[in-house]
Amino acid sequence: MNAAQASNPQSDDLIDRLADRELFCPAAFIDGERIGEDVRGEIVVTDPASGRFLGSVPGMDAAQSRRAVDAAQKAFADWSGLLPQERSAILRRWFDLIMAAQEDLAQIMTAEQGKPISEARGEIAYAASFVEFYAEEAKRPNIESVTSHLPDAEVEIWREPCGVAALITPWNFPAAMLTRKAAAALAAGCTCVCHPSGETPFSATALAVLAERAGMPQGVFNIVTGRASEIVAPWTEDPRVRVISFTGSTEIGRLLIRQSADTVKRVIMELGGLAPFIVFADADLDQAIEEAMKAKFATSGQDCLGANRFFVERPIYENFCEKARGRDESAHRGARH
Repeated sequence: MNAAQASNPQSDDLIDRLADRELFCPAAFIDGERIGEDVRGEIVVTDPASGRFLGSVPGMDAAQSRRAVDAAQKAFADWSGLLPQERSAILRRWFDLIMAAQEDLAQIMTAEQGKPISEARGEIAYAASFVEFYAEEAKRPNIESVTSHLPDAEVEIWREPCGVAALITPWNFPAAMLTRKAAAALAAGCTCVCHPSGETPFSATALAVLAERAGMPQGVFNIVTGRASEIVAPWTEDPRVRVISFTGSTEIGRLLIRQSADTVKRVIMELGGLAPFIVFADADLDQAIEEAMKAKFATSGQDCLGANRFFVERPIYENFCEKARGRDESAHRGARH
C-alpha cells in the first residue's frame, strides 16, 4: 500500500470491510512479480459514487508491456505442455477461490465500478462460472477426422494453443469479461497478457492474487496496468502475440484490427452497438416490463445488453407505457424508503 492509500479514509474503509485484505492489490503482475511503487507513473482510481480517491495502480509503459509478453512467451512452452488435466485442476482451484472470496470481490467491484452490491455479487458468480466451465473443457480437447481427398489416406485436425493471448477488458464488467477471455485461453494452453480498464483495475488484480494462490505458474497470467495507448499498441505490433481479444467500443475495435493486420493476428471483438427491446402483442406484459427494467437500468444501462430503443406493438403500447410508469414510480418509492 502506498502512502496516498495509507492516509486515505476511503481505501481504508474498503480494506476494513474485506475479510482478506490482500485482495485489494495496487500492483501489476508480470512474470509472478508484483510491480507497484517503483513505477513512476500511476493510474488514479476513484469511487464513482463519491468521486473520492480509492487507490492507484502503476501506469506502466511500452517497455514494461513488452516485458509482460516476454514473460508470457517464456511460460508458454511449459504451460501448453502440461496435461490438460493439470491445467484443469489449476482452473478448478481458481474457481473455488473466487467463489470463496465472492463477498470481498464484490465489495472491491462496487467501490471502484459503482454497481449495486447485489449486482456485483452476481457478477462474481458469473465470472467464476466461466472458470468452472473451461476447467472442464480443458480436459476435452477435440480431434476431428476429415474425409481425405486422397485414396487410402486419413486426415485429422488437432487443436493446439495459439501462443500468447492479449486480453483487453472494459470497466463495466471488470471481473466477468476478464475470466470469460482468460479462462478459455488458459484452458487451451495459451498464456495471457491482460489490460484492465484504468477505471476498474482492482477487480483484475484481485483475480490475479487468487490465480497465484491457485497455482498458476509465473508468467502465465499477467496483468499490465496503465494507459491503453501505451500498453496495447506494443501488443498489436509484436508477432509473438497471436491473439487479440477486446471488448469495448467499435471505434477502438477498428483501430486494433488495423494495428494487428501486419502481424496477422486472430482478433476477437465484442463491440458496442444498438440494442433494441421489442415487445409483441402476444407477450407476457408483466414479464416484458420486468425484463425492460433490467435491460434499461442494470449497470445504469451501460452495458452491451442495455436497451436504448423500445419497440412495442401498437395493440399493447398504451398498456405497456402505463405499467412501465407504475413500475418506475414504485421503484422510486422503494429507493426513497
